[in-house]
Amino acid sequence: QVPLVESGGGLVQTGGSLRLSCVDTGRTLSTLSMAWFRQAPGQEREFVAVISPNTHDTTYADFVEGRFIISRDNAKNTVHLQLNAVKPEDTALYYCAAGAFNRMASAYTYWGQGTQVTVSA
Repeated sequence: QVPLVESGGGLVQTGGSLRLSCVDTGRTLSTLSMAWFRQAPGQEREFVAVISPNTHDTTYADFVEGRFIISRDNAKNTVHLQLNAVKPEDTALYYCAAGAFNRMASAYTYWGQGTQVTVSA
């Protein structure tokens, strides 16, 4: 059973906002860093953002340019990714992951099944 379940994806217009959520259904990952990755059709999976478990330190991919915000609520076993000022190139399947604080996908042990974000021009 996949312990991470994403939601909140959908169709949004360019310049709009969307809030993605990821729930740790197993309630066992609160000591791990939580990250968001994304994968567009025909592209490799790429890092978006990560947040540490206790101090909530964050790191973002360069393409974010201040538009996205990652946050977590350990009491609710949830991590969010607020997408603002979205662009058509943000269209992708967004994945939640749990593991070490890192930009590399290989550092993450647990993955959700993804939630689709589509940005219309």
